[in-house]
Amino acid sequence: MEGIQQGAPLGAFYEFAEKVGSGAMGEVWTVTHSLTGEIRAAKVLHPEHGTDPKLVERFIHERSLLLSLHHRGIARVRDLVVEADRLAIVMDYEPGGTLSEYLSHHSTLKPSAALLAVTQVFDALAYAHEHGIAHRDVKPENVLLSQQTQGDLDGVLRVTDFGIASLTESATRHSTGIIGTPYYLSPESITTGVTGGPADVYATGIMLYELMAGRTPFAGPGTDFAIAYRHVSSQPPRLDLPLPLWQELMGLLSKNPEDRPSAAEAAGKTRVLAKKYQDLDALAPLPEPMYFDEAEKPTTAHRGIVPDAEGSDSGTEDAVPSEAEEAVPQETPELGDGGQKTIVRPMARPDIDEPLDQEPSHPEEANRRPAWLTNKVLLLSGAGVILVLAVVAALIWGPGMSKDKPKESFAAQGEPASPLPSGLSVQRSAEYDPNSGTARLKITYSAQKADLSGDFLEVIPGVNGGSCPSVDWEGASAQRNQVSVTGLEAKCGWQLKDLKIPANDSTEVTATVHMDSSSEKDLKDWVKSVGDKTEDATTDESAHSTAYPAQRLTDIQVKAPDRAVNQSSLNISLYPIWPSGPDTLNPLFVSPSKGEPSKMLSSISSTKQDVHFTDGCAGNTVVSKDGKSVTALSVAPQCRVNASVGNFTDLQSNEFNITARGK
Repeated sequence: MEGIQQGAPLGAFYEFAEKVGSGAMGEVWTVTHSLTGEIRAAKVLHPEHGTDPKLVERFIHERSLLLSLHHRGIARVRDLVVEADRLAIVMDYEPGGTLSEYLSHHSTLKPSAALLAVTQVFDALAYAHEHGIAHRDVKPENVLLSQQTQGDLDGVLRVTDFGIASLTESATRHSTGIIGTPYYLSPESITTGVTGGPADVYATGIMLYELMAGRTPFAGPGTDFAIAYRHVSSQPPRLDLPLPLWQELMGLLSKNPEDRPSAAEAAGKTRVLAKKYQDLDALAPLPEPMYFDEAEKPTTAHRGIVPDAEGSDSGTEDAVPSEAEEAVPQETPELGDGGQKTIVRPMARPDIDEPLDQEPSHPEEANRRPAWLTNKVLLLSGAGVILVLAVVAALIWGPGMSKDKPKESFAAQGEPASPLPSGLSVQRSAEYDPNSGTARLKITYSAQKADLSGDFLEVIPGVNGGSCPSVDWEGASAQRNQVSVTGLEAKCGWQLKDLKIPANDSTEVTATVHMDSSSEKDLKDWVKSVGDKTEDATTDESAHSTAYPAQRLTDIQVKAPDRAVNQSSLNISLYPIWPSGPDTLNPLFVSPSKGEPSKMLSSISSTKQDVHFTDGCAGNTVVSKDGKSVTALSVAPQCRVNASVGNFTDLQSNEFNITARGK
């Protein structure tokens, strides 16, 4: 971070001593208190956070709350410093490093040791939750050790970064990207963006799994999005643990946040289980699974309705024949009696003194006009009836009802879609003007960690399957999608040319569509059809096309030679994977590279974020300074190369070996 030098002052009482770490939010320095000489740690946020007035306001507002968190399991916040564009959180210095660093020296922990470790984390979370603060980023990197140790962790763990989670809450809550580390995200934070206490419990459950298995449950090949979505769609691979311990772990990792225990409840259970299974040996590290089992989906059962012998539903339990009950599957859940049942009660008949078919006892009274019914009353009543009929006729046949279209505009919002592997998110909304017969469709494209650019496809169908409407575009140059040019068939498709979407930002395009819409529901259905038709076209597995990469790329394959010679450059190719499969004829990138990057590569990343290789061979390969070429350094039997391209991270090559020259 520019501008920080050793010995420089921080606030009124601290001096910077030594930089000890850095992360996505800023840098960590040790600082010395100028009056007491105490060494503390300061997390200095990146300068852009200091220029955000809302975050600065929250920083000042939350100061007293963060300073009040006094718990032995929490790295205590001592001060919050605001000066110019610099924001810093000063806290106790914990010299033992992070739990992540501790894990790097231990493949797996004994179940009892892992349980005692997360018990300390749950105790800290329970205290914070009682004070209205959720962490929102629980992971081993945010758990510190109060002392250097390679043995027992009991009593030495401190949860940190509560301040960061609380202060940046408003900024992260409205982000369009994946917030947090994908390995520890809760299902609800991915599907709804909701975070809080249950999400902290889930992340700690992931950490417990990692401590015992040597890896997080959903780690594996794929992009950040693919890994994150496994939290929603997949079951954790089974560990060789006693059933009560496994059931407790699965309770922490429940897909439904309401089914998880609170942090306090979890702490009590893990503490008991640690004592019960203190003699269990550590598990062998869990290998990377070949596939993940799909998570169970909820089912619906109806109380009191049982299919009869012909397969129809009976409205009451008593009406079902006994032989039909035998046809009900035994695994049907028993829901018990309903809280209320429909009860038919007879209604009392009104008393009738005389038969209805007989004349009244006093016919002269039956024909007599009531005293209040005078001629004047009859005249006024008739005039009132005529007036009411005139008003009704005016409403029915008047000029205001001569058209079916409403005069006032109405709007509809499309449902938000999950981000694509490239980091692209799309949100659509529309407003219809019945006077002009046009809908203004607003399309918002957002990017995550990498710039996106190039051509984009939008399918604008007619209402209720009608013919393709005429469209006027604003914010983009557009032309009809031509199959002969793009290789992609899309009825009513439009090719938006040369859009640019900056990382962590968005770009809006507006389409004025000439169409008829009679209601808000029709408009909402049409907006949904725009998204559905566009998705159908871009995910068509039969299409062999390189068009629209930001929308159509599903993954990237890293291909290295099966054998390399030491002291020579590795020829590595990055192949795009489309819905139809890998495309080895049109590589995204070839290393060593020559010339300018391909148009496909530029569309999913900026120049600074395009391709970056890292060593995956324990130091037996060396990567160039720009990260774009790899050299085999020394003999090794099993090697891989890691790569990242824009939003596609955690890419890994095939396995290869490095041999000596002449062999």
